[in-house]
Amino acid sequence: MKVPQLDLVTQYQSIKPEIDSAIIKVLRSGIVINGKNVKDLENILAEYSGNKYGVGVANGSDAIFIALKALGIGQKDAVITPTFTFFATAGSVVRAGATPVFIDIEPDTYNISSEKLKDFVEKNCIFNKKNGQLTNQETGQLIKAIIPVHLYGQMCKMDEIMEIANKYNLKVVEDCAQSIGSEYRGKKSGSFGDLATFSFFPTKNLATYGDGGMITTCLEKYEDYCKIFRSHGSKPKYYHKFVGINSRLDELHAAILNVKFKYLDKWLEDRFQVARRYQKLFKEYNLLDKIKLPLNDIYDLESHKGHTFHQYVIYVENRDKLQEFLQENGIGTNIYYPLCLHLQECFKYLGYREGHFPIAEKASKHVLAIPMYPEITEEKQEYVVAKISQFVN
Repeated sequence: MKVPQLDLVTQYQSIKPEIDSAIIKVLRSGIVINGKNVKDLENILAEYSGNKYGVGVANGSDAIFIALKALGIGQKDAVITPTFTFFATAGSVVRAGATPVFIDIEPDTYNISSEKLKDFVEKNCIFNKKNGQLTNQETGQLIKAIIPVHLYGQMCKMDEIMEIANKYNLKVVEDCAQSIGSEYRGKKSGSFGDLATFSFFPTKNLATYGDGGMITTCLEKYEDYCKIFRSHGSKPKYYHKFVGINSRLDELHAAILNVKFKYLDKWLEDRFQVARRYQKLFKEYNLLDKIKLPLNDIYDLESHKGHTFHQYVIYVENRDKLQEFLQENGIGTNIYYPLCLHLQECFKYLGYREGHFPIAEKASKHVLAIPMYPEITEEKQEYVVAKISQFVN
């Protein structure tokens, strides 16, 4: 049996007439940049994420970069991020001219640890109450913002993070690339921070057939800046307020996303039910004491709002050997992420070493994403778990 880690074709076939029609309408209109489809999606995503404004951009990486620029992040500044995340989170900080400051993660959710964040700020920084500036004692840099990443579909402890941010005058950019539709204490992913960023990369829960991204915010000043910045810093056209970049979400992708958005909550709930089936199967195969699942108390959750399962990630010994075994048996997997950011070659200049963030480093050696998509069948799920059981036992 062949079980891919992600199946885009089956989803496309289920809504093919609508997707094809939307694409043809764009082609026939002749309007392919900044048209009605983009504006509609901006409004839809802003409302869905609990914000007032949306700004479509070319990809999720640009979304983070532009959001940081809107906050005035630049040279001599620092931004706090988790070390266990996709490269774009910290890469965007560097693109903005600032320095990433890494924090360890929680062992259960793999999200940034609010406790470690608090410890770092209290032990390694000085806060000047008069000017509201937080300074890293070791580097002398001003820490301006935090980027909490809602990893794998589950949100960070945003109440605790926002408490720290408010106490130390830090801006917050939520990285919601993997968490669209998730909630934390009744509030949507993207509704806590000053700005939020989304990705529509093909692997995402709301995805186009290429690249795309979105910034959402409740403040008009940030919306205005982001829209100017994404168009070479021009307003009006050919009159440039500052040097921006070319980063636009085009009409074709927006049209596709507007179609898919109608099915988003259903697909998220389907993913949640897939996760529940995995939980049941791992229990039936007596694997709960040998494999750590992404959410052991999944049956305490009523719906996908607690966890949208962008990925279904298990924690297992002999991860690399298991991945090789599953591949030999036609099962697709991925490792998110095999090397923490603080150990990446490009960040050697920051001075981090192995052992600085033990929880994240351990996770990078043991996590494995197994097949997860709304359309996966129970038969395929049982095949996956049976093969994992065969390897483990």
